[in-house]
Amino acid sequence: MTPFVKRLGFSLIALTVAVCALPAAAGELPLFDGRDLTGLVHVDDGAGKTMALATDMLAGDLTALSGQAPKTSATPETCARTCILIGLYDAPAIRKLAREGGVDLSDLKGQWEVYRRVVIRREGRAYVLIAGSDVRGAVYGAVDLSRELGVSAWSWWADVTPRRQDRLAISDAAVTSQTPSVKYRGVFINDEDWGLEPWAAKTLDPKTGNIGPKTYARVYELLWRLKADTLWPAMHSISTPFFGNPGNAPLAKDYAIVIGTSHAEPMLRNNLREWDETKQGPFDFTHNRSAILDYWRERIDQSRPYEDIYTVGLRGIHDGPMQGATTTAQREQILEDVIGLQRGLLEKELKTPIAYVPQVYVAYHELQEAYDAGLNIPDDVTLMWADDNYGYIRELSTPEEQKRSGGSGVYYHLSYWGRPHDYLWLATTHPALVHEEMQRAYAENDRRIWIVNVGDIKPAEYLTQYFLDLAFDAHSFDETPRDYLKGFMSAQFGPEHADELADLMMRYYDLAFARRPEFMGFGQTEWVTPNQPDAFAESDGEEAQARILAYQNITARAEKLAALMPADRQSAYFELVLYPVRAAANLNTRIMSLDLASLYAREQRASANAYVAQARTAHARIVADTATYNGLENGKWRNIMDMAPRALPVFDEPMWPNWSTSTKTGCDLALSGQWYNDHNTLPFVAGRAEDRPVTLFAHQPVEADWRQTKGADHLSLSAISGTLNSDDRYEARLVLHYDGQGPAGDAEIHLSCGGEDHTIYVRILSALPAGVPVEDNRIVTIPAASQTTGKDWRVIDGLGSLDGVLRARLDLPTQPDDAPPQSDPAVYRFATSTSVGGALKLIALPTHPLTRDMKVRVAAQLDDGPVQTFDFSTLGRSDEWRENVLTNTAVRELPLRMLTAGEHTLKVWPLDPGVMLDRIDIDLDGARAHYGPAPSEPQTQAQTQSH
Repeated sequence: MTPFVKRLGFSLIALTVAVCALPAAAGELPLFDGRDLTGLVHVDDGAGKTMALATDMLAGDLTALSGQAPKTSATPETCARTCILIGLYDAPAIRKLAREGGVDLSDLKGQWEVYRRVVIRREGRAYVLIAGSDVRGAVYGAVDLSRELGVSAWSWWADVTPRRQDRLAISDAAVTSQTPSVKYRGVFINDEDWGLEPWAAKTLDPKTGNIGPKTYARVYELLWRLKADTLWPAMHSISTPFFGNPGNAPLAKDYAIVIGTSHAEPMLRNNLREWDETKQGPFDFTHNRSAILDYWRERIDQSRPYEDIYTVGLRGIHDGPMQGATTTAQREQILEDVIGLQRGLLEKELKTPIAYVPQVYVAYHELQEAYDAGLNIPDDVTLMWADDNYGYIRELSTPEEQKRSGGSGVYYHLSYWGRPHDYLWLATTHPALVHEEMQRAYAENDRRIWIVNVGDIKPAEYLTQYFLDLAFDAHSFDETPRDYLKGFMSAQFGPEHADELADLMMRYYDLAFARRPEFMGFGQTEWVTPNQPDAFAESDGEEAQARILAYQNITARAEKLAALMPADRQSAYFELVLYPVRAAANLNTRIMSLDLASLYAREQRASANAYVAQARTAHARIVADTATYNGLENGKWRNIMDMAPRALPVFDEPMWPNWSTSTKTGCDLALSGQWYNDHNTLPFVAGRAEDRPVTLFAHQPVEADWRQTKGADHLSLSAISGTLNSDDRYEARLVLHYDGQGPAGDAEIHLSCGGEDHTIYVRILSALPAGVPVEDNRIVTIPAASQTTGKDWRVIDGLGSLDGVLRARLDLPTQPDDAPPQSDPAVYRFATSTSVGGALKLIALPTHPLTRDMKVRVAAQLDDGPVQTFDFSTLGRSDEWRENVLTNTAVRELPLRMLTAGEHTLKVWPLDPGVMLDRIDIDLDGARAHYGPAPSEPQTQAQTQSH
């Protein structure tokens, strides 16, 4: 991870540390020899309290690392033989020392959040000089020094405790940081009702009883350590408004943090708590203009001493629709009037030319609609694009918009409350999606301001850092999301387990990409709908079994690694890895196990109540793990974690059914196959080694011995005998393996269970061409990224349902609708065994047009058929869009009246830049219902035991 910088407001400090008594290696400067750590030299240069706070931060890190508290000296001349001086490049002490050391710092003048670190040796002393182009630049120099010594950005917020060192040293090579890739980078604390606010009010700062300066001091320091410079403060009705506590804003100034607000809080005003309709009248600009202007003027006067970004525009109270307007045209006219008046107020009250006052227009919901309809935004106002709340940016700047002096930026979500469903509990946005979407924004020059909605901060720690690292240093895009995650894990837990942890957490994100844990109730919010049966348990339940198993596997891996973590990393590991992994696994297991219980009860299986018990155990584990989280570090995090934010139906403890014992006796088979000759038959393709699930089950909870009595060539079961009993839920989940060598034809395998004969019918279909995807149980699944592509497609690894997608290049010229495609196609070959109808499904990620004058289109041709155009665009918050973001798919279907047996060719051309193709599914008539790609290979009984 590339070290970078940021900017703040400081007084000058010099930090002094004793020269190491041990011999120094070439190219390094020892700071601590295991015995002596001298103090800090603090030279006040009139920059306020910022440098004193930075001194305290660095001193605290050195104390944690060395076990000694550094002392303070008045001047560099009285410090020990090694000193670290931190301050503005033109501060007198910095300037004097640089001049004596022959170091020129003049080129730092005017740069944004940059520092230079040099070692100057003279008169038997060594000085580490960290000179900032501005105050935040100097602070980030201190942050990078701390990182180099091994202190995590999450030392306090995730309990990655700095480890005691016998020796401290840094490189003595000169370093000049780069200007941050994005000018303003920060977080939005939002929907804080279930974590941050109750924790602040009851645990961290009960005297204040809310989120106040004590909490914000921790937030500001975290922003320093993440090299962010901007905060949108908590703004729900449960929280004291930011300016409502007189200590919040001055403290932000001390930390040199820029304060801004969301689209719902124009002019730094928290309308939800600060506008009193009983006293001030309706928040309706068309009828109450004077009162609203006074309301804004008051905040400008209050915020004048601080560094702020003013959001312009107008929304209703608490992000509701604008009052006094019912059409887009009316909103557009009101907004144009409002923005003009707001800018006039800013210029007059701040006594600054308006072009020098940072302003932003956040194009979110109706504000985007008004802008797209033609609203004129002054050139010096930053245009801020928003994602659709689910990680897909709705639009980015056109070439003309990229020329605006105010620039543009992005507001992005890692947490969300609203339609179609919240995800406030676990942070599961896929890092590969963050990488892809923000790389698009950077490529389209939307680089002025990036803000990410992090909810309660916890448990979004990694994703927050990843977003901010990408914003700070665009070179971070060069690393794959998986490799970047590995670097993060190495920094927190050491390199020995970093690979395993990266793979584990990427699998966690992969599983959530198919459907987030919060969405597993298959209901919606606002208005809240009841839970629905989960689609993974449709048909024969094998998709649900595969998903439960996948979560059990990553849980087992996470628990195995937990046992290897040293004592000083146990809390951090629980917060960053074990809780999110196990909580996601248990919610999925609870929901799908209950649906499997219902399915199996209909089939009169004795196992139905055992699946209810599995679900009940999973729920109890969520409760227990949440209590453990809130008790970590002697109660430090009490009230931070709520396992049921907003108490939505998906989180409710369900009624626990108890199924009556079946009246049927004996055993039966459940096969995941097709019907041939009145038999449920397992199909295979000659020449292709494949597996199929087979479940042998008892109808009643009575022990029954079973064994294979007749086999077949080239077919083998994962077990050939056993006993159905309570240990395995009175079922044997088996795998039938075909080795690919047997010829086409029918075969039978016979089992005896409880004295009765049961037959597994098998059909080996005719051989199909080698090297191409083939019909698999009536389904052909083709990963979009599996084929060699031309110059107009790019493979994006690690994203999508099959670990890779195809993306049309971002500079692809958009193609006209009425002309043959001019781009290069992706060409796919596949084969089917039978002549039958069905549907070919092109499955894309639900991205939006790159800019408003584009679409999200591909053209497709099957064999020699017509070239057809498909547009994945959706309208607003339509039902289709809702389903798309819940599933992370966008589907367009080509009906197939009759697909002949044999080999076929599919060509797919990109027609718009940025369209991302995930996979192609060909569901032939008779295919079983499936939520995602065909379920992974079936597993044996031992592999599917509940964890």
